[in-house]
Amino acid sequence: MYVANASRYEKMKYNRCGKSGLSLPAVSLGLWKNFGLKDSYDNMEKMALTAFDCGITYFDLANNYGNPYNGSAEENFKRIMSRALKPYRDEIVVATKAGFEMWDGPYGNLNGSRKYMIASLDQSLKRMGLDYVDIYYHHIFDQNTPLEETALALDQVVRQGKALYVGISNYNKAQTAEMTAILKELKTPFIVNQISYSMLNRWIENDGLDEWALENGIGLSVYSPLYQGLLTDKYISGVPADSRIGKNDTWIGGQRDERMVLKLSALSQIAADRGQKLSQLALSWVLHNKAVTTVIIGASRPEQVKENAECINNSEFSDDEISRINEILAM
Repeated sequence: MYVANASRYEKMKYNRCGKSGLSLPAVSLGLWKNFGLKDSYDNMEKMALTAFDCGITYFDLANNYGNPYNGSAEENFKRIMSRALKPYRDEIVVATKAGFEMWDGPYGNLNGSRKYMIASLDQSLKRMGLDYVDIYYHHIFDQNTPLEETALALDQVVRQGKALYVGISNYNKAQTAEMTAILKELKTPFIVNQISYSMLNRWIENDGLDEWALENGIGLSVYSPLYQGLLTDKYISGVPADSRIGKNDTWIGGQRDERMVLKLSALSQIAADRGQKLSQLALSWVLHNKAVTTVIIGASRPEQVKENAECINNSEFSDDEISRINEILAM
């Protein structure tokens, strides 16, 4: 029988999500990869329990997560909850998302309609064996659905008790501002935008989304903070066969050229000077942005979860370090 580490909350830092009352761990666990039908259940359970023992209380899912078929990550999370984490439900934040293609026909494709959003959450709750999720996200902006319709669907699931808070994902600054205005008028507890952001992907800075979110009290949950694993030491000397690039399980394999290796090597040296691995440096750098509430890590084994969670042990940067990092990234 699983018993959680009694000192788990002493190991993690928690940040208020925007201006809401909800705090999230600085590091969260994403279940996009390695939680599907063909993955080892024992390994995924160990990763989830290791995360919780590290003080990671936020588990991030989506209706289409899992391989080879959509929804299998949520089904496996149900097993983890029922076997080990159910007694700790009130200490856990469970999030799921809907918006990408999920089922056949016109109502389950890339979508933000009321039909899709409400049906999808009902399906997700059934797969996870939960009465409610803590955060329900619209996964991607849908130009074919009025934002008012998507907003009203998000508002409805809160009023029905199926979600405590709502969020959006992959929305830029202008889209976020428009959705915020609608949900504010509805008095819906909208608290977070989940976006991609890393040392190698700084679009939110150019867009101004991070500054806007900070000023307007919307938290940012960050996925792909390691840029699909490229911001790790393992790619400096080569491409391991069991890595995501080695298995052709990512779209960034072609970016590992001579120039990128030089960048990674230089960043790795800064990390070593700080007593960190490159991955820990990359996570700390993302968290250094005051607009960021949490970084969502992926993992293939429990040791990675523990290692990445330790990034919070050295999350401050000197002006000289920031200057050196910016020079390297501009190479």
